[in-house]
Amino acid sequence: METRDVDGTLRRACTKCSFVHWGNYSIGVGALVLKEDKVLLVRRAQEPGKGFWTNPGGYIEQLEPIEETVRREVLEESGIEAAVRGIVALRDQPRSIHNLYVAFSMEYVSGEPTPDGMEVDAAGFYSLQEMETMNVAAFTRWLVDVALRGRSEGLSVDRNPVVPLNGYGLFRV
Repeated sequence: METRDVDGTLRRACTKCSFVHWGNYSIGVGALVLKEDKVLLVRRAQEPGKGFWTNPGGYIEQLEPIEETVRREVLEESGIEAAVRGIVALRDQPRSIHNLYVAFSMEYVSGEPTPDGMEVDAAGFYSLQEMETMNVAAFTRWLVDVALRGRSEGLSVDRNPVVPLNGYGLFRV
């Protein structure tokens, strides 16, 4: 590997083939599950964010569709089954590992909030009034505002695209 200029940006590239290391990226997902005008929150039991209340979420696995990721994370962290309605917010966080966070509106399906006991130590549905006295993370406060006061349904899942695109996760207005 050597460092070379690729379209005006210094990147690591192989000296023997065409491989270019384009950078380090991660994609996180978060769920905004509503039930009776309350939002599902979990309290972090580990760093980062230990002791803060956040919406359930996590990182996608290499071969896992993003819809499956957010459903899995909600179920793992809170014991709640929820269905994806749409994408309602994005956070772009450029840093050494560039992070993109996709927030989903989700419909409550079933279950009682039960923390996993590892990543989170408490879970429940909370109103804005209840959150006023809770240690809710700043970004989660912003997402709760999106969930409860948003004026749009966001991008919804396209289950019947006009052109079959197998293997794609498609969302549209």
